Amino acid sequence: MYTLYILRCKDNSLYTGIAKDLEKRLEMHRAGTGSKYVRAKSPFAVVYTEKCKDRSSATKREMAIKKMSKEKKETLVISPPTRGS
Repeated sequence: MYTLYILRCKDNSLYTGIAKDLEKRLEMHRAGTGSKYVRAKSPFAVVYTEKCKDRSSATKREMAIKKMSKEKKETLVISPPTRGS
């Protein structure tokens, strides 16, 4: 199981990533050993998470979200889709 996550950084930007172990990945970001982007824009808050069955589906979803406009990402964060509807 993978987790797709979105972080809101101090400049109000949104960072999208995936992790097999979300807590471990967040610790890496906090320690400054995660992505360069988050390191430069810390502190951050987790504003969205989504479970994915495998790395392939998580990567595809990550790419789809990264292609979204900031407005669409904000809508996703505010009103996440319900599963199974």
